Amino acid sequence: MAASTMTPSLDTADLRIALFSGNYNYVRDGANQALNRLVGYLLRQGAQVRVYAPVVAEPAFEPTGDLIGVGAVPIPGRAEYRVPLTLWGKARRDLAAFAPNVVHVASPDPVAHQAVTWARKRNLPVLASVHTRFETYLRYYNMAWGEPVIEAILRRFYRRCDALVAPSESMAQVLRDQRMNYDVSIWSRGVDREIFHPGRRDLDWRRAHGIGDDEVAIGFLGRLVMEKGLDVFSDTLDELGRRGVKHKVLVIGEGPAREWFEARLPDAAFVGFQQGADLGRAVASMDVLFNPSVTETFGNVTLEAMACGLPVVAAAATGSQSLVDDRVSGRLIPPGAIHQFAEALKAYIVDPALRRVHGDAGEARAAEFSWDRINQAVADTYVRLIRQKSRR
Repeated sequence: MAASTMTPSLDTADLRIALFSGNYNYVRDGANQALNRLVGYLLRQGAQVRVYAPVVAEPAFEPTGDLIGVGAVPIPGRAEYRVPLTLWGKARRDLAAFAPNVVHVASPDPVAHQAVTWARKRNLPVLASVHTRFETYLRYYNMAWGEPVIEAILRRFYRRCDALVAPSESMAQVLRDQRMNYDVSIWSRGVDREIFHPGRRDLDWRRAHGIGDDEVAIGFLGRLVMEKGLDVFSDTLDELGRRGVKHKVLVIGEGPAREWFEARLPDAAFVGFQQGADLGRAVASMDVLFNPSVTETFGNVTLEAMACGLPVVAAAATGSQSLVDDRVSGRLIPPGAIHQFAEALKAYIVDPALRRVHGDAGEARAAEFSWDRINQAVADTYVRLIRQKSRR
């Protein structure tokens, strides 16, 4: 009786969330920055949060909230990433003492599987957030034949969760079509308009990197790994060269494939990892963003470029399709279609008015994304799941 009387009055401040992530802060990417923003918002609303994830001696940034280390090992061939393997010892004791009323898993790794089992034994609701299309990674390592196997493993994991949140409606529909789960809602992404806006454009900064005021800079923004479509990006720019279309290339980001990318784009300006106001300046100093990746479920970089008033040429994949309005704020091209990507980029290079009109449309669209509203949607989902579980 007591449980049913308390349930209707449950709100964000009553939440005790155990969050499990394969990468919370040791390598910076869009997914873990979104998780840290979520935790910061929840803490400000009075909720209690404990984060369970691998820890390293020198993380990319300080974690938001309390971070408890779990047993993990480096991924072979990609040692900067770690696979969480065990939820035992100190982490398991800490979890039991914390006594969460909801569990959130952010990556389908072994520790997350153990966390789901732990929660189900205690009749606690489990929310899974989907940040990456892991099954598509195999395409970049000549192992596309393995996609159905990965999908089956993911399906087993996600069906053991009570609900999923995806960062875009297009990704949510992919999850439904793949039969991962049928309770799928949206946890979108926001953009910091103080950092990302057209006023950050800096002609002196461009000149310092060899880009003239009248030259058109095609930008790449993201971690330099092959699954971001670096091969498609460089092949497309080769095609522009064959067509005699003059352009400059501006690459923002770091990663293990940087040496390969620099060799493929010897005349590009590589400015490395940027953050805060420096990142906003670098993005706004592009003229068009080219995002050929198909692995993102949302596309933070696409939204940041749009907020800076840039048109976006992107692969017609899950994340970009929910952000870019084709022929209004950018172009959506079939993944890997080199000649079509080149044609779309050429149109922006030769037509400044088109760049301006589509960039303005993208900026207007980006204004719709508020972080607090977006993160409250996740808090509301936690509350809903707790109420549903208590009724059962």
